[in-house]
Amino acid sequence: MVTMGTVKTLLTFEEFEQLPDQPGKQELVRGELIELPPANYNHHVVAHRIYKGIDAAIERAHSRGEAPELGAAFHEMGYLLLGKNWLQPDVSVTHAGQAVEKYLIGGPAIAIEVISPSNTAKRIAVKTELYFECGALEVWCFFPKTKRVSIQVPGSVREIAADGFITMLLLPGLMLSVKEIFGD
Repeated sequence: MVTMGTVKTLLTFEEFEQLPDQPGKQELVRGELIELPPANYNHHVVAHRIYKGIDAAIERAHSRGEAPELGAAFHEMGYLLLGKNWLQPDVSVTHAGQAVEKYLIGGPAIAIEVISPSNTAKRIAVKTELYFECGALEVWCFFPKTKRVSIQVPGSVREIAADGFITMLLLPGLMLSVKEIFGD
C-alpha cells in the first residue's frame, strides 16, 4: 500500500500481537498499525462516566429481564475483527453470548469512542464501518471539544447536544446526561 510517497508496512494480526507494550493505544485497522498517544486525564474521566452509566443500566435491565441481546459493559476492551483488525473502543458493550477465544471475536454490540485530538474523521469513519461490518448495532462518538454526541445505527445518525440525554431502545431505562458525562 503506497500513500503520498510513503510505504506503509501492513501487519498480520499475529505480527501485531507480538509487538512490545508501549504507552498509548495500538490498533490494527485493515492491516495498518495505528498508534495513538496516551489519552489524557479528561479523556479517561469521560470514558469512565460513560462506562459507569452503561454498566449500571445493563445491570438494572438484566435484573428486569430486559436487554437480552446485550452482554457486559467494558472499558478499553479489545475486539478481534475479521481476523486482521484489532480495535479497542474506549467503552463497549458485548453481545450476549459473544464468542470468546483468546480475545472477544467480532464487533461489540455497542462501540463507544471518546474522540481525541489525535483522531481524524477518516480514521473514525473507517473504524465505524468496521464495527458495523462485524456486527455492531450502534456506534457512539463523544466529542469533548464541542460537547456533543453522535449515535450511529446502520443507515442513520442521531446528534445529541450538550443539554441532551442519551436514551436507546436496546437498553430500556438508560438515560445519560451529556452535560454530566462531560462534567459541565
